[in-house]
Amino acid sequence: MPKRTLVMVLVVLLSVGPACYSRKVQKVATVDVPQPKNEKIVGITTIKGEDVSFDAPGASIKNGTLFASVRKTPYEVPLDQVQRFWVETSTLQKGRTIGLAAAVTVGTLVLIAGIAVALKQSCPFVYSWDGSRYVFDAEPYGGAISRGLEKDDFSQLEHLREQDGLYRLKLTNEVDETQFTNLTELWVVDHAAGTRVAADVRGKLHTLVAPQAPLSARDAAGHDLLPWLRATDRVIWEPPAVPDANGKLQSDIVMTFTKPAGATQVKLVANAATGLWGSYMIKKMVELRGRDVGAWYTSMDESQSARDALFAWEVREELFALKISVEEPTGWEVRGILPGTGPFISKDRIVLLDVSRVQGDQLRIRIQPPAGFWALNSFAVDYTPDHPVSVEKIEPATAKNLQGKNVLQELAANDDRYLAMPNIGDTADLTFHVPPQPAGTDRTVFLHSRGYYKLHIAATGDPDTKTLQEIENVPGAAARYAANQFAQWQVAGLQKQ
Repeated sequence: MPKRTLVMVLVVLLSVGPACYSRKVQKVATVDVPQPKNEKIVGITTIKGEDVSFDAPGASIKNGTLFASVRKTPYEVPLDQVQRFWVETSTLQKGRTIGLAAAVTVGTLVLIAGIAVALKQSCPFVYSWDGSRYVFDAEPYGGAISRGLEKDDFSQLEHLREQDGLYRLKLTNEVDETQFTNLTELWVVDHAAGTRVAADVRGKLHTLVAPQAPLSARDAAGHDLLPWLRATDRVIWEPPAVPDANGKLQSDIVMTFTKPAGATQVKLVANAATGLWGSYMIKKMVELRGRDVGAWYTSMDESQSARDALFAWEVREELFALKISVEEPTGWEVRGILPGTGPFISKDRIVLLDVSRVQGDQLRIRIQPPAGFWALNSFAVDYTPDHPVSVEKIEPATAKNLQGKNVLQELAANDDRYLAMPNIGDTADLTFHVPPQPAGTDRTVFLHSRGYYKLHIAATGDPDTKTLQEIENVPGAAARYAANQFAQWQVAGLQKQ
């Protein structure tokens, strides 16, 4: 990891009663982070990949150094050794969703109110009722910025718990966009005890019995990334959108796994998300079209060839679709694609890989994520065959918007009716009847949702044709544009202090 990096501040909004508990990410430069006034720093991730949790009441910062207590032992670390802060903020607003704007931004960009809101440009937030509070649990159909790009999403709801025979969800709009939700249903999956279940991008469910972490994970410079990628935890690999020491903006990561004799297919379990800066760049690149943005939306909505061209560009640039390559006797061959998601929640997703041509007892997988566009948490492989599971698909029993209007018909089926949430603060509350669980099984619940969102963009001015043509036609130009925007953003933040 680069020494001069950005901290990803996880703001945890805690509340009681019918409010929300959410986990959101904010970026700030470590060297200038002041002592927060309304937050409690409860932990850090260091640039070495160490996850450190602090005793109450949390950490303090003075003269570029963080001071805390860990298991009743004094702890201190220079701020330039911190990759990520974990910050807890308490806010109580009974009867309504607590949005990200309620959080206080920490650090260099403190004067940009709600910096994560300013950066985040994707999809609704979904909160699950865990028996005592709503917990931020999913952000579906990231990147679906027009009706023609509408997509299905299959998110495991890790925090959802039954209460009084019901599952409860809350959908919210917390950013400047209009969100259109076509369908919501729960997939209640009962499976053999001790197994896990995860979905691929098409919604096919796969069982995981013996997932194996990488034996090694290194970038082209030989840096050991195994501490970052071996487990789903608070150690997340996400370099900022700046060139490395050699001026490159695209990493080259090779992970090595064991491979049983005779294996021809493997389930790659990827826990990764679109980076926060990558989410922001969706809006920035759309804004380049100026007054022509309406025509571009129309082409996305009406032309399959236009949508195919966009997907081909995404795969080529790997900004919002990451190629998964497998080493074979002929060299590196692309055997799978990992689509991007929203920037705040990373879920396990399955990518099936053909490994029939791989020789020997090791499987080597390569990814090349552009800097600033991906947050990589963990990777694993599972060679076991899929086991039978029981799936019951549950439609909402009730659905009401913020004004108490019944919106059940808008969410009950994949059709031409949508639940539209055009304003920050719009919400919808859903309940689902809980089916009985067979004895001796484990249960996993997925939210199957379908929809899209429309960014609120002032479609004025001439299109930046030169930049658009370069981004479209020159490989790597989009990542360079993003890096230039990132550098300008940093300078602007420092100048406003």
